[in-house]
Order: sequence, then structure tokens, then C-alpha cells
Amino acid sequence: MALPWRWRRQPANRALVSHCTHHHIVVFLLTFFSYSLLHASRKTFSNVKVSISSQWTPFYFNNTAIDIQPYELWNCNHLFPNAEEATLFLGTLDTIFLFSYAVGLFVSGIVGDRLNLRWVLSFGMCSSALVVFFFGTLTEWLHFYNKWFYCCLWVVNGLLQSTGWPCVVAVMGNWFGKAGRGFVFGLWSACASVGNILGAFLASCVLKYGYEYAFLVTASVQFAGGVIVFFGLLTSPKEVGLPELGTDEEGSAEEDANRPLIDGDDADDDGRNYSIQATDTDSQPKAIGFLQACCLPGVVLYSLAYACLKMVNYSFFFWLPFYLSNNFGWKEAEADQLSIWYDVGGIVGGTIQGLISDVLQKRAPVLAISLLFAVGSLFGYSRESLCLFCIKAAFLAISGFFIGGPSNMISSAISADLGRQDLVKGSSEALATVTGIVDGTGSIGAAVGQYLVSLIQENLGWMWVFYFFILMVRNLLFLS
Repeated sequence: MALPWRWRRQPANRALVSHCTHHHIVVFLLTFFSYSLLHASRKTFSNVKVSISSQWTPFYFNNTAIDIQPYELWNCNHLFPNAEEATLFLGTLDTIFLFSYAVGLFVSGIVGDRLNLRWVLSFGMCSSALVVFFFGTLTEWLHFYNKWFYCCLWVVNGLLQSTGWPCVVAVMGNWFGKAGRGFVFGLWSACASVGNILGAFLASCVLKYGYEYAFLVTASVQFAGGVIVFFGLLTSPKEVGLPELGTDEEGSAEEDANRPLIDGDDADDDGRNYSIQATDTDSQPKAIGFLQACCLPGVVLYSLAYACLKMVNYSFFFWLPFYLSNNFGWKEAEADQLSIWYDVGGIVGGTIQGLISDVLQKRAPVLAISLLFAVGSLFGYSRESLCLFCIKAAFLAISGFFIGGPSNMISSAISADLGRQDLVKGSSEALATVTGIVDGTGSIGAAVGQYLVSLIQENLGWMWVFYFFILMVRNLLFLS
């Protein structure tokens, strides 16, 4: 029986396998673990929020202790009079980080297309590691507690961490073409979830010695990773004499993967009427501008969709251990270990959904179906009240599959599709810029969401937080 026409168009898949070298494997692993380490350092902060809150509020930390004199000496270092105000400030720090991270993404994408991607990525990793060390370790060792100092450090950390994602996606886009991109990028985009798992594991192992050691360990590993990236990462096949992707993929009919969430049947015909690239045949492609990248089909729409999705995904990222500790009385280390299952679901979801989108050669239907199930999983998790570890792990894994999976697809495979579509003539000089726009817009939505989570939880309770998540996913369904 003859196969459907969309399934017969697979010559590029054979080219992908035949052209895969050990350089591709090294690039895959280096970019994977470099972003994993960046995410691990972010996850550390969310995993030790209970300990930080205890340290910043002596009354809360010592609510069973006897009255200790002198009063002024005992309370000289506390930042907040109660745990509620400390929780609100922790949410503010998340918002500050994400806003600065979002601004940095727009800038880092442009810088990454104009400077060496390896230099930018290595600088961001090493500098961010130093800031994390100052924030969580050095201040505790020196017993220096200051709200404004914490805010300033977290602004700088957001700007430095923003160099990571546009650079690693651009490097991966240079090495891996459209053939099988959904599966390859779906598997590779598990780097964020692996980083979350790594951060949770490291934090839970050393948390008994003090939260400052959790920051110390993740910062040290991240700094070492930045050094390895500087000396070992190849940003493009041409650095080792391999042909660039544009020469192999030209003429391949895979434009279906580049269509936005909402598109007409004549989208491809309309796309031929204008071009971002200049008409001259310059051998060295030039980076496109920010506004030109925004005008590429699908960029703005996917960016807005990702803003809603990342708001929900990062709320789980920042608040899940805190929610499990406060709402169900789990110990902080146990809550950190349980939160890993959300990331496990995201890894499996991104890989499977990316593979399905490759077979269908369409991303949007896969996203829409997954988000429909995400609404049900969020509602079920919000109603689940049992404290059994296995039950909660299963609900978290299902939620991660249907929320983290689409998030991984949009931020990696779809961003690479948008940055290498026909309108930029296969130029790699649009990849980092487009990725920065998509992820930057998503981070703005996530930043607003983190403050809203702390505000809703403070006034209405955790149940209404989940209703808020369902509303965001429902809005995303309308876009899809």
C-alpha cells in the first residue's frame, strides 16, 4: 500500500543520519549540559525558599523557642516580621529575575547573531555562577542581609542567564536541520528539565548543611561548565570544514513545520511576495534586525502563545516545592525530590510530541491537543488531596507531559523553524534573534505570573492559583 504523500517526503532524514558526525554529538552534549547547569542554578533558589524564608524571619524560624534576650541582638538580622511578607518578597525576586531575564533575551539574541556564540555563552555561564555565589553563599557566610542588594544581584543574574538559551538554540540550529528537528530538539530541550532535576538533587543532598551550600555547589559546577564550553564548543559546521545546512536542505519541502499557530492555506504563497534577506548574493550572511525578525511569519503569534504557557510552566518551576511544603507539610528535601516528577513528564512529553510533529510535519495540531489535556491535568491535580508520594508523582508527571512538553517544543524546535525559514534564505544569523524574541516574550509573561501567583495565594489560596493556570492554558487554546 502506498504511503501518504507527506510520509514519502523523507530524503532529508537519510541525509541527517549520513551527515551525523562525532562533532554533532559533542555539540548536542555541550549545549545540552551548558543550559542544564544554568537551569540547575535557577532551580536551587526555588528549592530552598523555605530555608531562606526561615532565615529571613527569626520569629517564624524559632516559633517554638523560649524568649531569648537581649531582644535587639536576636532580631538584628531579620528582614521580615513574618513568613507571609518573606513569601511575597520571594515572589518579587522571581518577578525581578524574569523581567531582567526577558529584557536580556531580546538583547542577547541580537548580540549572539553578531558575536561569537561560544564567547557569549561562556561569559554568561561563568559570570552568572559568580552572582549566584554572592547571592546565596557569600551573603550568608558574612551574615549580610539586605533587600536592595538581593534585588540588584538578581537583576544582574537575570541579564547574564539570558545569554544561554538564544546561543544554545542558535548553535543547535546551525548543526541540525529541519529533517527530524522535532524529535532531535524535543529530546535536546529536555536540558531544562534535566537541569531542574540536577538542581533539585544537589540542593536536597546538601540542604542539611545549610542553604548556602546548595548555592555553592551549583555555582561551582556551572562555572566549570562555562570554562569547558569556552574551550570545547563548535558553533558551526564550517569551523571544522563541514558543509552548512543551507546547501543540503535547499529545496526540501518541509514548510509545514514553519507555519504559525493560526495560518491560512495560502500562507506559503503570501510568503513569496517579500523577503527579509537582501537580494545581493553576499557570501557572508548578515544578521537581520530586531523589527525584521518580528515581522517573520509566526514569530509574534508564537511569542504571545509562549507567554501564556511559560507563565504556567515557570510557576510550577518556582513554586512547586514551596507549595508542597506549605500546603501538605512535606519536608523541604522531600518536596524537592517530588517536584522532579514534573520535569520527568516534561522530558517525555517534549520528545514524544516532537516526534509526532515530525511524522505529521505540523507542530500546531500536536500543541493544541496537548494543551487540551493540560487543562484536565491541572484541574485533576488541583482537586487531588492525597498525601501519597506515588499518587502525587503520577499527577505531576502527567501535568509535566502536557505542559512542559509544548513549552519545550515552542522554545526549541519551533523557534529554530521560525529562525531558519525560507524568508531569511536559510541564514543562521536570524536564529538567536528570533529565539530571543520568543523566549523573551514568554519570560515577560512568566515574570508577571510569578508576582500574581504570590498575590493570589496570599489573598485567595492555592486553589485559585490553579484556576489561574487553567485560565492561561485556555487562552492559549484560543490562539492555537
